[in-house]
Amino acid sequence: MSEKSQAALALFLDDRFNCTQAVLAVFCEAYGLDKEMAFKVSSGLGGGIRRGELCGAVSGAAQVVGLKHGQTVAGDMIAKDNCYAKTHEFADKFKEIHGSIVCRELMGHDVWTVVNEETKKLHQEIHVTICAKLVESAVKLLEELGY
Repeated sequence: MSEKSQAALALFLDDRFNCTQAVLAVFCEAYGLDKEMAFKVSSGLGGGIRRGELCGAVSGAAQVVGLKHGQTVAGDMIAKDNCYAKTHEFADKFKEIHGSIVCRELMGHDVWTVVNEETKKLHQEIHVTICAKLVESAVKLLEELGY
């Protein structure tokens, strides 16, 4: 396991940052974004924006792609298209590995529709058994793609 993967897992499991925050935080400083701001801008995206939608680890990875390839000049369609292509590349590879990029599908449960003690307990179990592996996988895939 790489240093970045270990660091992301520590942020996710030990420090209780969400999946998006954990992925973004281990790459952000290399692209000029400090960790405090990375934690802030990604804090609402974990757990598929708390609705089981797009996997938070994938959201964090998309933010890393944007930090490296994102459009910064108005009308720069080359940069925009390149960033979109790089985002698709990551998402397609992640989906190929895991079968989906949707949080509730990856978790095997929709713990977001009804939040009660039972779903909170289930989410905690899934957090450790499934989500941690997805965070690690997203970081590993980003590294393999040169981030």
